[in-house]
Amino acid sequence: MKAAITVATPGKLKVADEVWIIAALLQRENPKRQDFTVEEIMTRASCEKLTDSLRPGFYVHVIQHCVANRPPNPGPYRMLFETSQGRRRLFRKGDTFHPEREGGKVTPSREDLPARYTNLLDWYSVWASHSVRDAAAQDPLLGLRGSGRKLWAGEHADAFVRRLREGWK
Repeated sequence: MKAAITVATPGKLKVADEVWIIAALLQRENPKRQDFTVEEIMTRASCEKLTDSLRPGFYVHVIQHCVANRPPNPGPYRMLFETSQGRRRLFRKGDTFHPEREGGKVTPSREDLPARYTNLLDWYSVWASHSVRDAAAQDPLLGLRGSGRKLWAGEHADAFVRRLREGWK
């Protein structure tokens, strides 16, 4: 017997999950865009009307609470990534994040989303995996990631420096 799947109702939607939905909608509808301004996210949230009115906490979640590369305040969400001041996109594997956000929530749980938005999780899974590969392919520096991995194999950095300095006076 299958377990019943519960789906969130608008009144029970967490603010962080609402932020993720709005960012995912923007990202999916604008595949060529790298990021969005905080104002664009706020405007889209007002138009989407996931709740009766835009909750006061929505803005601070976009600015701080959900942003992976900012210090956690208060929770360790990693739903958004700050690309530059005032600009955000969805977080994806490979993005840097504040160490205190390690293990923080990246996407909502399927059962926490209103039914009409659950397909965003499937879309995100594909988008996030392609985005990491595409970023490395387009950026020569990102393409070098991991290339020096074997430089220190079997040798501690201090021992390496001592060996280089042998014979110096």
